[in-house]
Amino acid sequence: MPEIDAFTEGLKEYLDDQAVNLVRQAYICAEKAHEGQFRRSGEPYIIHPLAVAKILAGLRMDSQTLMAALLHDVIEDTDVAKEELAAQFGDVVAELVDGVSKLTQIEFKSKAEAQAENFRKMTLAMAKDIRVILVKLADRLHNMRTLGPLHPEKRRRIATETLDIYAPIANRLGINSIRIELEDLGFAALYPMRAKYIRKAVQNLRGNHQEIIGEIKRRLEERLSERDLEGVIIGREKHLNSIYQKMKYKHKSFHEIMDVYAFRIVTDNEDSCYRILGAVHSLYKPLPGRFKDYIAMPKANGYQSLHTTLFGMHVNIEIQIRTTEMEALANNGIAAHWLYKSSSPDVAAASQVRVDRWVKGLMEMRERSDDSMEFIEDVKIDLFPDEIYVFTPKGKILELPAGATPVDFAYSIHTDIGNACVACRVNKVLSPLSAPLQSGQTIEIVTAPGAKPSMSWLSFVVTGKAKSGIRHFLKEQKQSESSELGRLLLKKSLNSFGKKLSDIPKEQIKRVVKHNKVSSFDDILEEIGLGSRMSYIVARQLVPLDDEQVEASEVGQDEDSSTLTIKGAEGLLVSFAHCCKPIPGDPIVGVMGSGSGLMIHTENCSKLNAKGRSKQSGSEQGGLIALDWAKDITDEFSVVLKVELERQRGIIAELASAVTIADGNIEKINVEEQSAKHSVISLVIHVQGRQHLARVMRRIRNMRAVISIARVKN
Repeated sequence: MPEIDAFTEGLKEYLDDQAVNLVRQAYICAEKAHEGQFRRSGEPYIIHPLAVAKILAGLRMDSQTLMAALLHDVIEDTDVAKEELAAQFGDVVAELVDGVSKLTQIEFKSKAEAQAENFRKMTLAMAKDIRVILVKLADRLHNMRTLGPLHPEKRRRIATETLDIYAPIANRLGINSIRIELEDLGFAALYPMRAKYIRKAVQNLRGNHQEIIGEIKRRLEERLSERDLEGVIIGREKHLNSIYQKMKYKHKSFHEIMDVYAFRIVTDNEDSCYRILGAVHSLYKPLPGRFKDYIAMPKANGYQSLHTTLFGMHVNIEIQIRTTEMEALANNGIAAHWLYKSSSPDVAAASQVRVDRWVKGLMEMRERSDDSMEFIEDVKIDLFPDEIYVFTPKGKILELPAGATPVDFAYSIHTDIGNACVACRVNKVLSPLSAPLQSGQTIEIVTAPGAKPSMSWLSFVVTGKAKSGIRHFLKEQKQSESSELGRLLLKKSLNSFGKKLSDIPKEQIKRVVKHNKVSSFDDILEEIGLGSRMSYIVARQLVPLDDEQVEASEVGQDEDSSTLTIKGAEGLLVSFAHCCKPIPGDPIVGVMGSGSGLMIHTENCSKLNAKGRSKQSGSEQGGLIALDWAKDITDEFSVVLKVELERQRGIIAELASAVTIADGNIEKINVEEQSAKHSVISLVIHVQGRQHLARVMRRIRNMRAVISIARVKN
């Protein structure tokens, strides 16, 4: 076994003999389990898990991770059970292997759904042990290195998933070494010709650039030496995917990108980083707005470095300055947690805290999402690399994606704060909830008891946590509202039989639930509230009567007892028709729509009459539901007024003033017709009811220029 011998010999650099021996045993177990299995290339299958273990050994991972890497496919692809692994290698290794294994026992509608559910399962395993995702990243990296023999369509699918999910996760965990290779391999698999041309162009330029790179490096070394500063200067290569992304999204030419020379200076301590920054700024002129201090404000994945762009020798020079530990963290990210566990516990702890925060956010999204596809879309949103840094009123720094709004900020603090958010102050000034935030701003969220998220928030929030939080709240609210509306409609129908819901025996309710093939009576109420089940039919099932009793109950029903009261607050299941715009005081009726709840119209709405609906309390889908307004409604409702008036200078301002004096709010003003002497103006105003509307119309009618005024109902 020359392969495993060479591998275990290398492990002795950082693992003790007992740990190395356990890794060897895991290899023997995996080799035996995969005996007779071959990869698409024709190589023995054991080549793959060994390569995955080698990638993780390069990150200096612990023995349990290496054992899990060697065994990661045995549960999925062989007859070895999880219990056998636990007995031989311990519960931790068995759980790691199980976390990486795919869901093979469930049938899915599509490949995409299966992948999404696999990722959802892996997220749960990650929450228990982050090493699951490290094994998965190494597994994906080796699969990307060996894509060649696969069918082109499968290659593209795996490459797309890698660029959408796994490369961004490597970035989120700060594992730069794996991220860069995943991005380049994914790019080459998706766009082989583009990758080939960019690679060739880079090679052609490399020779011409060596002289300039050498000269810049020499001058930097001289300046550090003059100031007695220790630092290793390394030239940075641009990778293919990065070049392509800048050409595509930043609309830069290849030569514009390649004419920027990049260097990294690695020194021994944080103080030296800032002193070196001063030295390079004294050598070449820094470009305004291009300096970033990620040491004072680390990125979410723990990345720390000073970034500056200089102009010298007629070219732009990008320089990153960091310590040795920061360099290791930049390349290995969360994997450095195990590397520094004993030597630098503070570095390890800080890295772990950031990852724990991210995984906790993933778990919250996982719990709130309705399905795997929705969850994975929310995760993709949160993996975008561009970020801004904002402050809480107490000075705490929060990292958010570029384009984030105050609502995203509120949800990032806590879901309850997001749900109760009503306003915000940006740098102590009131600001719209939808306005994108900028780095350096201080954000204060204003909450109110009983406040609720709005459906419109989904159109501008950008974080996965905010999207999943809003959707989850609206879903629960819809269920609650539909159940309450369904209960009211059912009570109304039961009244027509002279019964109350409390009169119905529990056994009868159970029989109706079973007959309708639902899990609970609440499900029936929700369906009634949504309009997908008729309350009259359910009432008939709950109160079985003979034909004579039914006829007598329908003829002799009390009309008032079957009237629903509308309290004014428009919810997700009770909405007001745009055609007739009913307001408190108008005679109103309701129409149930399948799956959309109750729509309220005025009694004389032409749209209802056109459909030939009749007012029947029995069948809400066939006819109309009798409704009444509650007393003391304080909500505002939209009304359309048409005003004909003489043309005068400043007449629009006078009209707006009249509405304001009558305590009305103007939503929209539109000049519909205009001649030399007359104008017809359409006004959309907010009022609290018919009495309020009468006051507004009276105030407008008293204007000298007004010829006529009328409310538009359809």
